[in-house]
Amino acid sequence: MALLDGLRVLDLTMWRPGPYATQLLAQHGADVIKVEPPGGEPMRAFRSHFDLLNQHKRSVVLDLKDDADLARCLELADGADVFVEGFRPGVADRLGVGPAALLARNPRLVYCSLSGYGARGPLSGLPGHDVNYRAYAAAMPADAGPPDADGLPVADMAAATMAAFAIAAACLRARATGVGDRIDLGMADVLAHWVGTVPPPARRAAAGKGPVPGYGVYPTKDGRRIALGVASEQRLWAAVCRALGLDEHADAPFAERLARVRELDDAVAAAVAALPFDDAVARLTAAGAPVAPVLTRAEMMAHPHFRSRGVVDGGTVGSPVRTAAHPPLPPGPVPELDEHRGQGWASGPPADPAA
Repeated sequence: MALLDGLRVLDLTMWRPGPYATQLLAQHGADVIKVEPPGGEPMRAFRSHFDLLNQHKRSVVLDLKDDADLARCLELADGADVFVEGFRPGVADRLGVGPAALLARNPRLVYCSLSGYGARGPLSGLPGHDVNYRAYAAAMPADAGPPDADGLPVADMAAATMAAFAIAAACLRARATGVGDRIDLGMADVLAHWVGTVPPPARRAAAGKGPVPGYGVYPTKDGRRIALGVASEQRLWAAVCRALGLDEHADAPFAERLARVRELDDAVAAAVAALPFDDAVARLTAAGAPVAPVLTRAEMMAHPHFRSRGVVDGGTVGSPVRTAAHPPLPPGPVPELDEHRGQGWASGPPADPAA
């Protein structure tokens, strides 16, 4: 059994944030019915993306502007524990599947709305994508250039993960009280919260340098890059120095390193630049330094650490969560469009432990 066996999730989301949130639930056993519009979710045109975000789900096509299909959606929502939508604020209400309508029919329902800026607030009506949310949330460096189109969509993935957490918490309360909830989650909100938990820097290091010597990304002799993560720890700084032949600086205390940040970081950068990538990683690792190779996606997907933990599996993704008693499901099937037409919920709701 998985952690969320029997949890019924009706998923009306598309693209990335909502599907990733519901896949996190599905990987832990939730019964997820994916409702797609006629023609299917647009992301199906990009199967390399779609397949990674829609495993362990079932697909039904419903046109919410059709009375019979809307009635079927409401029937499924009546038996659901969770309803997730990613429409622009106000659209779900106009379609007849807004939170007030669904919670009136099913008071135990956990209704989650995922949008760029949330359902309320001065920005709620604005369109946007990941780069916009990062900009508003001060989660983009002041000197940031144009983002890479295939770069990590931080706002999307952060909001999806927060949504999965909020849904699980609300379901726990709903099972105890019989009262559901409405979750209004904005992608920009999550990044703003993250940024707000990090105090502003008291001072800035030189351009391109880390806040302390030995913290940052450093090019190697053969044009690759490694990341070093020295903060205040004396032993980690000493390990970096000894691995790179900078023994004369190994005993410099933290206060001195802060005072000499440019000089010492330049010395680290020059020493790394004199070594080939593999040699730099090997030397620093053997010395106990906080080093990591800057990997490509393909290298990460093939890395034995992530494979051994089930995060990646056979070229696809597993679950990022490890549990001892109720393990997540392994990578599984992706539904074809409308493959499960006419099907209802696969199982009953989770058993009430208090019963």
